[in-house]
Order: sequence, then structure tokens, then C-alpha cells
Amino acid sequence: MARSPISLRLFLAIVLLAALPCLGGWWAWKGQGPLQQEATVLVRKGTSINQMADQLEREGVIRSASLFKLWARSRKLQLIRGEYTFTPQASLSDVAGKLRRAEIHYTPISIPEGAHAWAVQRRLKEFVPEEVFWALWKSPRLAKTAGFEAAPSLEGLVAPATYKLHHAMEPEEIMLMLVEAFRDQVRPRLEGGALPPYETLILASLVEKETRLPEEQPRVAGVYKKRLDIGMRLQCDPTSLYARWLSGDLRFTAPLVQDIRRPHPFNTYTVSGLPPTPIAIPSPSAIAAAREPLAGKDLYFVATGRGGHTFAPSLRDHNKNVGVYRKEIARQRKVARG
Repeated sequence: MARSPISLRLFLAIVLLAALPCLGGWWAWKGQGPLQQEATVLVRKGTSINQMADQLEREGVIRSASLFKLWARSRKLQLIRGEYTFTPQASLSDVAGKLRRAEIHYTPISIPEGAHAWAVQRRLKEFVPEEVFWALWKSPRLAKTAGFEAAPSLEGLVAPATYKLHHAMEPEEIMLMLVEAFRDQVRPRLEGGALPPYETLILASLVEKETRLPEEQPRVAGVYKKRLDIGMRLQCDPTSLYARWLSGDLRFTAPLVQDIRRPHPFNTYTVSGLPPTPIAIPSPSAIAAAREPLAGKDLYFVATGRGGHTFAPSLRDHNKNVGVYRKEIARQRKVARG
């Protein structure tokens, strides 16, 4: 028996009404979200599902916190702390999936060889507030973690590496990551040298700042070790700069006469022996040089002006080398002027 047109229209209307909730649910789940531009959301330690849902709705990432809560509870979602980036018009399904898969956005931060405290602070400034950084820099607990409980600061106790960080991390957690990397990767290489481990690290930092040429580093270390043995001041230019910075003058220029003459525990022109801490992060080659300084007669060295150094056993020979260096610098300046 054929249905009348009215009955058919009524049937179709009933089917459509029954399907509307399903279609609406599908659209709410898979349809374009309200986000107009890329957004970053932090899931901090201890964030609950309710808090996360409300935050996502409040920040315009999703339309319905209630639907997110329903899905999260049905899937027994475990929120993983981190930094999450969402693209414009990301669907609720996209947002939920990224959180479920813990697709955390990391920022690579490189801490290079040769970096000192101020350079490390600048590289971490997005993640560690400046005042917090300097407080943690002098943390005895972190120094102990690095393997040198008595160290007055973390200078030199950071492994040079590229670290993956996100903004949901706590500052102390980040600093702990840096010193744990030092403890695991650097600390074992300081054993068994000509000096105790912490002194080896200090000497390595001086070598690192004097020359980046691996072939020269054992010889530079040998000069400093010989001076230590005979009680001669190290007269290391980079230590006079470090003393300047500790005194509050953060100009990063070549040493001036007043820097060399400044009485300061770190200025090896005015005090004998090694400075109290390293002055930078030494490279593996500088550490190897400090562990096994090259034994020889040299007591002096000066830059050549062409990237390396000239070594000398006596002050007389050294002064000649200084004269050659000055002539080379004058020649370069003349060429630069045309």
C-alpha cells in the first residue's frame, strides 16, 4: 500500500529530527573550532580535567567545556604537563587528540661551550625569571647535585648542550636539568688529573677563554700549571673581565687597564693561584688539556693577531712576541683604513 505524500514527509521529518542530535554532536566534535589564531596553552602540574576544560573554553580554543569534560572522562584522559600549541580553527577532536597524545611543544635552548653565568641567564630568560635564576645560581643543593657541594655558584657546573624546554616547567626543574647533565656527562672527566677535580674545572675554564684552538689548549694549560707550581701569578686576562662583571660593570669588551689593576678575588693579576670558581663552561678539549697540561719551559704566551698564540720561556722572549703582535695589529688597522 503506497504512502501518501503527507505520510512520507512526516516520516522524513521524524528521521531528520532523530538524526539532528547525532549530526550536532558530530559537528561539535569534528567541526571547525572558534580559535582565530595560533594559541599556546600550558598544562601545569596538578591541573584537573575540569580546570583544563574551563581554561580551553575561556581562552577560546574550544566552544564547549562540558563536551570536553564528557569526552575526557569517557576516555580516562591523563593530562601530561606541558606546553601545547593549537592551530586556528582546530576542532575539539584535534584539541583532545593533541592532549591525549601529549604532543608537547618544546623550545630548544643551546648552552654553548665558553658561556659564563650572564650568557646562560640570557639564554634562559624566557623560562627562568632573572631574580630566580641568580638565586638558584648560588644554590648549595644544586651545586651538590652537580658533584661539588662546596662550590659557591653553578659557574662551570652546566653541561654544554641543547636542552628541550617548555614553559610549564618550573625554574628549579630547568636548572636541575642543567646540573644533572653536568654530573652525568662532565664530572667523570675531571678525575685523575694533575689537579683535584674542581681545580681542574677552574683551570679548564681559563684555558677555554684564552684559546678555542684545541691544539693550543694543552700548552696554555701547561703555562698556567707551571706558574701555579712556582707561585707565579697567572695573569689571565679573562679573569680580570670576570672580576669586572662581578663588580657590576657588565660591559663585554676587552680588558682595560683598570680591570687588570682591580683588586678582586677573581682577578689573577692581583691575586695568586686559581680564581675561586670557573669563569665559564669549558669544552671537552679544554678539560682534557687541564687534566694533562703539557709540561715544558714556557711561562708566557701572547696572541699573534691571526687567531693563535706565540709562547715563550722568558720575559725577554715574551716581550719580543708582544712587539710582533702589536705590529700585526697596527698592520691590520692600516689595511682596514685602506
